[in-house]
Amino acid sequence: VKLRKGQELKVRAYAKKGFAKEHAKWNPTAGVCFEYDPDNALRHTLYPKPQEWLKSEYTEIEDDDVHQAEFDYTGKPNKFYFNVETCGSLKPENIVLMGVQFLKKKLSDLQTQLQHELQND
Repeated sequence: VKLRKGQELKVRAYAKKGFAKEHAKWNPTAGVCFEYDPDNALRHTLYPKPQEWLKSEYTEIEDDDVHQAEFDYTGKPNKFYFNVETCGSLKPENIVLMGVQFLKKKLSDLQTQLQHELQND
């Protein structure tokens, strides 16, 4: 429907706050992924043919003939690489910071509840 000059619409709208658990339309992200072992030094993933797998963008191996790092049996993940793709409503930095704040609040509430239960017992 196109409006002509001088025509107008009268609209009544209601805003509703929702959560992504209820419906995907409230999810500000299009995709989220993380990686902690780009060179597979911890061997948490076993590749049948390592040469067929693409190298990570975070790889530290510069030689094209080497497809995974040497196995490090004492190694532990110490770097985590996150990729947050948004739908445009929020910046990726804001999404991550708000998620960390929400997680911090939930953990604080859990700690408070546990302390109250210990005091009541």
